[in-house]
Amino acid sequence: QVQLVESGGGLVQAGGSLRLSCAASGSFFSINSMGWYRQAPGKQRELVAAVTSALDTNYADSVKGRFTISRDNAKNTMYLQMNSLKPKDTAVYYCHAMVKTTAWRPSYDYWGQGTQVTVSS
Repeated sequence: QVQLVESGGGLVQAGGSLRLSCAASGSFFSINSMGWYRQAPGKQRELVAAVTSALDTNYADSVKGRFTISRDNAKNTMYLQMNSLKPKDTAVYYCHAMVKTTAWRPSYDYWGQGTQVTVSS
């Protein structure tokens, strides 16, 4: 019904940049808030950045000023521009969205499969 697919992860050196994409496909009424989460080995999953349908944004303190979240509603795609990457940014990054599949049902959580980001020193 709804699929979220991340792409753009990879291996970069400290100080480098990556751009992650999350494409939503399937049938749905609307996509409300979207966000990027990450999980490093041995750590809890944490919110990195979020963007609402009104394009309001919120960032974790650890990435503020370095990462930029955006969304293209026409393409049903969300992006995360990551600059000045640090080794501590190494994690699996997951796309998350609150999706309303039909007008008479509430929104539900959907998750992508994750994309690996590795930052070397």
